[in-house]
Amino acid sequence: MSNLAHAAEEVLVTSLKERDRQAIAIIYDNYSPALYGIILKIVHSEQAAEDVLQEAFIKIWKNAEQYDASKGKLFTWLVSIARNCAIDHTRTKGYRQQVQTGSDFVFNNGLTETINTDHIGLREIVEKLKPDDKEIIDLVYFQGYTHAETAEKLNLPLGTVKTKVRAALKILREIVS
Repeated sequence: MSNLAHAAEEVLVTSLKERDRQAIAIIYDNYSPALYGIILKIVHSEQAAEDVLQEAFIKIWKNAEQYDASKGKLFTWLVSIARNCAIDHTRTKGYRQQVQTGSDFVFNNGLTETINTDHIGLREIVEKLKPDDKEIIDLVYFQGYTHAETAEKLNLPLGTVKTKVRAALKILREIVS
């Protein structure tokens, strides 16, 4: 990230922490398409993804003071909140019933994979990982699998999955720095 972009992000975060409504509007404009794409891959319903995105931005607004730049980029923090909101949504009774009955359930047709995550280079960055790491990041961060579900799906020990996720995230951090 260039010094100018880093400085702009710092100003934006400071404004957000000061409850500047323009800051949340800028963050929404810049990041909502990518966050929506991530959420949609997890919840598989456009209506649910819109609701979860709104919930995520409410959490971002309410918890802005918890963002710590020393722990990662703003986008990483936003993705974490959005992903967690989406996973929480999939664990609700209403969601599980909706999936079982098939009502308003939109299956991933492969098009959501490119929903504006490319405008920030996310897909391009993830593509730089080794195939095994890409698969784990895709399952955990884009498809919403828990570490345990990923371990089961890939027939790997849970500890191995957690270690591989941490290692892949470290590589991604180095790529974007």
